[in-house]
Amino acid sequence: MGATSHHAGAAGRALTADRPSSIRNVVLVGHSGSGKTTLVEALALTAGAVNRAGRVEDGATVSDYDEIEHRRQRSVQLSLVPVEWGGIKINILDTPGYADFVGELRAGLRAADAALFVVSASDGIDGATRMVWDECEAVGMPRAIVVTHLEAARSDYTQMTAVCGEIFGADDPDAVIPLYLPLHGPAGPDGHAPVTGLLGLLSRRVYEYASGERVERDPDPDELSLITDARARLIEGIIAESEDESLMDRYLGGEEIDLKTLVDDLERAVARGTFHPVLMAAPAVDGARQGLGTVELLELVTGGFPTPLERAAVTVTRPDGSARPAVTCDPDGSLVAEVVKTSSDPYVGRVSLVRVFSGTLKAEDTVHVSGHGLADRGHEDHDVDERVGALSSPFGKQQHVLTRCIAGDLACVAKLTRAETGDTLSAKDDPLLMEPWTMPDPLLPLAIEAHSKADEDKLSQGLARLVAEDPTMRLEQNPHTHQVVLWCLGEAHQDVALERLRTRYGVQVDPVPHKVSLRETFGAKAAGRGRHVKQSGGHGQFAICEIEVEPLPPGSGIEFVDKVVGGAVPRQFIPSVEKGVRAQAARGVAAGYPLVDVRVTLRDGKAHSVDSSDAAFQTAGALALREAAAEARIALLEPVAELAVLVPDEYVGPVMSDLAGRRGRVVGTDQAGPGRTRVRAEIPEIEIGRYAVELRSVSHGTGRFARAYARHEPMPPQIAEKVREQTGKGS
Repeated sequence: MGATSHHAGAAGRALTADRPSSIRNVVLVGHSGSGKTTLVEALALTAGAVNRAGRVEDGATVSDYDEIEHRRQRSVQLSLVPVEWGGIKINILDTPGYADFVGELRAGLRAADAALFVVSASDGIDGATRMVWDECEAVGMPRAIVVTHLEAARSDYTQMTAVCGEIFGADDPDAVIPLYLPLHGPAGPDGHAPVTGLLGLLSRRVYEYASGERVERDPDPDELSLITDARARLIEGIIAESEDESLMDRYLGGEEIDLKTLVDDLERAVARGTFHPVLMAAPAVDGARQGLGTVELLELVTGGFPTPLERAAVTVTRPDGSARPAVTCDPDGSLVAEVVKTSSDPYVGRVSLVRVFSGTLKAEDTVHVSGHGLADRGHEDHDVDERVGALSSPFGKQQHVLTRCIAGDLACVAKLTRAETGDTLSAKDDPLLMEPWTMPDPLLPLAIEAHSKADEDKLSQGLARLVAEDPTMRLEQNPHTHQVVLWCLGEAHQDVALERLRTRYGVQVDPVPHKVSLRETFGAKAAGRGRHVKQSGGHGQFAICEIEVEPLPPGSGIEFVDKVVGGAVPRQFIPSVEKGVRAQAARGVAAGYPLVDVRVTLRDGKAHSVDSSDAAFQTAGALALREAAAEARIALLEPVAELAVLVPDEYVGPVMSDLAGRRGRVVGTDQAGPGRTRVRAEIPEIEIGRYAVELRSVSHGTGRFARAYARHEPMPPQIAEKVREQTGKGS
């Protein structure tokens, strides 16, 4: 027995699998609007997992069920939709196509064993999808391609398959080939002839979908003549990947290779990740049950995509980093599972979507939760034992109860209060840690303030929950600017973060302009006199000090030197002067930014035997520094970042021009793989606050960048003047 099917509407019952060989985990990849979510719906409908009559509720779909997704009409999070086909449980992982939610895509790739690339026949293939293809290729993940939007007036399946071959088959054009040709119905008033059926190149059979159910028949002679060349190319492509080296000679010698041999070789090549078939699909229309091409797609997934048993053994260590043998996909082995997504439910609290790689996860078990390596994003390392709450299988908004989840399968776990996305679950007596997957760095800052005192009280808890759910978000409490900053991947990512704070956690915040940590320094030597003398009955205040300030090399900080002679300032008050100077330096002397890289020399002063005090000399020291600053040219120092921008070769020119327009200095370029260049530059941080958004525009979504602080250096006078005007503290 393999998977056991139950309809989604069956209360409390879930689709389960009793062995890894009856599971397929497939992630859908494609740009926003390519039709992934519609395809998931069509596959679920064809598989009988959801009824046509009740599939849509308030605009929701099986995979886009979150309130935010309703309002935005786009996927913003990873969702799991399990369906059953031919005794096989298929875990379909639907991912957002928008670049801001690439963290959800990465989680889907981690949880899946194969990828289905969804491309629109009318929109083509964008650069970001090409990059994900290259990443999958680098790790050998099996892939197939499905062409959607065949109903669009300007769609052309034949042309789209050629584009797929050029882009996805750049290294091996014979490895990206369609399995079917479209059959068209009568043309409509606009001249567009809809696709109503498929012509199988291997089987030489026609699969009609015009009635809403797949009907199989023999082709007529005209239809058969359409496939000769395409069939020959497909067969040669399959045979080239066959493990039977004699097959090509036999085929070229005129032997008819039997269909079963071809299908078996095709499925083995797909599972190995060396052959990538192209298929087509369209949703069911007018109350029909089966959408065009959905049966063929389900057959490919169950027959050609690998089982979890075929995935490479998972590398694990103990939480202290010591070595441990790799674990295989064995339901009886040591428990190793990973949290691939974390979300919050208003009724059950934190819900963790988990992929089990080894062992069997059971409801109510106590497991060890390990999380490491994301401290720089606001996540603490943790090693704790927690009791697993209810296990369930998700289907849209519904959760169907499970008693266990075996190796190779996915399930939701309730009430793991410490588990975060990327954490490892293992047996409490054998704690293990999986190597975390690579997440993009969030590089778009969003500075926020609590809207009210009530919001301020809830802010820290709400932010902690937000970053626990999303490892692509980083929380920063900037010690220099005193701002709370959420670092995100883009503007849509920011908007969703604010909406979740408000709707899930009841925290209203206001975005404020993001500040970079500017500094001040003296442009030349200057002297100042601080006089703090007050006499108004009783105990007075008396302190006078004279200082000299001179600039030091970058990175020197504040240096204080005592050169008082003859006891003009008593010894016990010299630290007081230094304390006053340093306190004023921290507050700034011109535009309110910390003063750095100067030497302050105490030259002289006066004291009173009764009225001098520690506080008086602190005040005099601060006054002396302010007077010296009033007489000197104060330079503003701005942070400069080292930038490494990775783009396809054709965008190197536009990127370099853009950087030059931002006061950037290109320091070098180097080749970073076929057709890609890394541009290295130094650039003021104030110029790249929105670079995460702007690079996407310049590079058509294909560019990435990394940044690191380099140093502070003087800001050009005209820009410094504008900054002073904005702060309202002009010198």
